[in-house]
Amino acid sequence: MAEEAGHFTFQDVVRVMSDKMVSRHPHVFGDESREKSAEQQTRDWEEIKAAERATKAQKGTLDGVAVGLPSLLRAYKLQKRAARVGFDWPSTLNVLAKIAEESAELVEAKEDLPHDKVEEEFGDLLFVMANLGRHLGVEPEAALRAANAKFTRRFEGVEAKLAARGKRPEDSDLAEMDALWDEVKEDERR
Repeated sequence: MAEEAGHFTFQDVVRVMSDKMVSRHPHVFGDESREKSAEQQTRDWEEIKAAERATKAQKGTLDGVAVGLPSLLRAYKLQKRAARVGFDWPSTLNVLAKIAEESAELVEAKEDLPHDKVEEEFGDLLFVMANLGRHLGVEPEAALRAANAKFTRRFEGVEAKLAARGKRPEDSDLAEMDALWDEVKEDERR
């Protein structure tokens, strides 16, 4: 479709991707030593990316992090990019302290502030949670996708147990559904 519209061809895509792989990996495709530490490879990668951003008139560290990414993944990538230039908490404990701070601010906002401020504080908390994932080596988008699947599976289990009793969720109450949830979790462990 893009070729028919005169935008680009498949060969254009292949050429761009191939050129990008070669330019970003001189230790693989070029004359550079392959005996570099991970830290040196990261420094070299940042220099290559900075040069690419300069050719695109992108000057900032965060330039080039795709705006169209899912928000949680973009938060992760923004923080990863900032960390590469030293803007990062030194330990997971610092991130956990920030989560506690942001949680408290969210509770305070919920009590005293308009909805837009509550939303802002909630966003801050999610942003820090993405950073915790990065510190733990967990990609938050994948983790949340797995948690969504687990929730769906377990809630469907609750619905099945209710159906066996001749009920639907709207015919039940939280106490009953919570007990069934625990049964479903226990069933999964067996």
